Amino acid sequence: MKPRINIITLAVSDLERALRFYRDLGFKSPGIVGEEFIGDAKQAAGAVVMFKMASLTLALYPRAELAKDANIPRGPAKTGEFSIGQLVDSRKSVDAVLEQAKNAGATIVDPAHERPWGIYSGYFRDLDGHLWEIIYNP
Repeated sequence: MKPRINIITLAVSDLERALRFYRDLGFKSPGIVGEEFIGDAKQAAGAVVMFKMASLTLALYPRAELAKDANIPRGPAKTGEFSIGQLVDSRKSVDAVLEQAKNAGATIVDPAHERPWGIYSGYFRDLDGHLWEIIYNP
């Protein structure tokens, strides 16, 4: 296996709501695609949202459909086991992105501040509880 990540898929409870949230953050997407692929009790449906980013794709997929697609039991939503980090070019940009996220409906869980290891960062949770860290690393 080559050490790289190309797609991160987030399980969401409401695909349209998650699409609006990420669009409010400035992410670009053609919207929900794959709705013509109807699932059933065993086969996952195909409706998904994809955001093309600089070096990877962020996908949003309904939680129940992701569980079916991966052939795992659907469990309760669980957050905080990992975070998604975004590097920005200044402390001011960290503050601006956190404010934009808050205005889009995110919950700021740790306001931006200097970390002992030299970075300036803050955390927010998206509408489904996914944890994002916005980071300035001088």
